Amino acid sequence: MRFAVGLPNVKEYADPPLLVDLAVTAESAGWDGVFVWDHLLYREGGAAVNPWLTMAAIAQATNQIRLGVMVVALARRRPWNVAREAAALDILSDGRLLFGAGLGSLDDEFTRFGEDAGARVRADKLDESLEIITGLWSGGPFRYDGKHFRIEEVRFLPAPLQTPRVPVLVAGMWPNRRPFRRAARWDGIFATHEQVGHTETMTVEQLSEIVEYTRTHRAETETPFEIVIEGQTPGPDSQIAAAYAQAGLTWWVEKLGWFRGPLEEMRDRIESGPPRE
Repeated sequence: MRFAVGLPNVKEYADPPLLVDLAVTAESAGWDGVFVWDHLLYREGGAAVNPWLTMAAIAQATNQIRLGVMVVALARRRPWNVAREAAALDILSDGRLLFGAGLGSLDDEFTRFGEDAGARVRADKLDESLEIITGLWSGGPFRYDGKHFRIEEVRFLPAPLQTPRVPVLVAGMWPNRRPFRRAARWDGIFATHEQVGHTETMTVEQLSEIVEYTRTHRAETETPFEIVIEGQTPGPDSQIAAAYAQAGLTWWVEKLGWFRGPLEEMRDRIESGPPRE
C-alpha cells in the first residue's frame, strides 16, 4: 500500500507556492504521492487555483512522488484539452501522473457558466471524455462520433510517457453503483461514501463492500487495479492503515485541510510522515 497527501487547492490553500512547498515537504518526509482537488469555484465564494498549472510546478520541484488531480470534473472540460494537459504533465513529471476523473461535486461550477449540471448528462460526458482522452493518448489516428463530442480523424503527439496509458482512476460515491461499474472498466477507483464527511474516515467494512462489488464487475485481467480512499491518521506510527490494506486498499490519501485544523498543524502532519506499519 502507498500513501499520499491530499491537498485542497481552495480557500487558504488557493496559493500555488504554498502547495508546491507542501508537496516538496511531503516528498522529503517519505510520502508516495500528492493529490490536489479540481475546482473552478468553491462554497461560500472561497478562492480556488488551477490544479493543472499547480501540478506542473509540483512536477518540476519534485523527483519521485506520484502526482494527480483527484478528481478532474470532465463534464465541464473539453476532453481534447485535458488530453493535452495530462500528456504534458506526464512528460514533465517523467511518468509520475495518476489521472483521476469524476462527475464533479458542485452544481454551481456548471450552472453559473451555463452548463447542464444534470447527473445523467455529466455521466454521459464523463464516459465519452474518457474514451476520447485515452484514444488521443495513443498517439495514433483517432476519430470519435458520440452524443456530446465529435472528432474528425486526428493524431495527438507527443503521447504520455506511461504505456499503455496513464492510469485512469474513476471517482464514485457509494452506494451509487454505476460509478463503480464504470471504474471496473478502467485502472482504479477513488472511492468515497455518502455517510463519510470531510472529518471522517471510511470504515474497513464500508471499503470491503465497495471492493467486493467493484471486483465482481471487473473483467479477468492481470492489469493492476488501484483502490484509493481518503482518511485521517494521527501520525507515522499509526496501525490503522494495515487493516485497510488487507481489505484491498492500494492508496491511502491523508485528508488535509482547514476542516481538520490550522495550516501549521497540517504541515506538521505531512512532516511526520506516512502511517506505514
